[in-house]
Amino acid sequence: MNKYKYLLFDVDGTLLDFDKAEQQALKNTFQNHHILLTDELLQRYETINKQLWKDFEKGLIDKKTVVYTRFVQLFQEFHIHQDGIAFEDDYQKALGEGYFLLPHAKEILETLYQKYPLYVVTNGVSKTQYSRLRGTHIDQYFQDIFVSEDIGYQKPAKEYFDCCFHKIEDIKLDQTLIIGDSLSSDIQGGINAGIDTCWYNPQHLKKPQDMNITYEIHDLRELFQICN
Repeated sequence: MNKYKYLLFDVDGTLLDFDKAEQQALKNTFQNHHILLTDELLQRYETINKQLWKDFEKGLIDKKTVVYTRFVQLFQEFHIHQDGIAFEDDYQKALGEGYFLLPHAKEILETLYQKYPLYVVTNGVSKTQYSRLRGTHIDQYFQDIFVSEDIGYQKPAKEYFDCCFHKIEDIKLDQTLIIGDSLSSDIQGGINAGIDTCWYNPQHLKKPQDMNITYEIHDLRELFQICN
């Protein structure tokens, strides 16, 4: 008999191809604002964005600071005369239209939701995340969707998961599994919350020795073996 009764899924990099959506959104938004997106500009944006999200995960800044700082800072550094906040709004709209499922994501959801209550646990902008989940038609498989912007905390904070668990009736932590690709937010978050973790690692990255990961999978279909 399977021990799990509640499955928590990350979205970006686990179910949806965020990298592809991001690339398309950046390309289209820069084009629409008549700015040449050079390799140098793109690389600097990625560095700024990555650092801001790290600070967000640590609780040092809020989500609004992340999204309304990155392009402002980028344009200041490159002396580009554009409104970074208005640019961000256009980028979020384009990102919300990035409907790209990762391999086997829909297959595993269609099967698992018939046996388990499924939940989304995701950091990000609520409007954008809901748009992408609806656009790929996978929102129908989830009992509830927990976006950090709505919760008021973010993964990997224990407070984020406490808020989620408060909304899930009769949840038992020893029967709960989180599935995600991020060691810093999903796996560490699961550890902080006191639940089992499943690291989705399609790129076969090296497993950290100092992190107690319950399961590691390289293909989403391996979940069928865990949740049999």
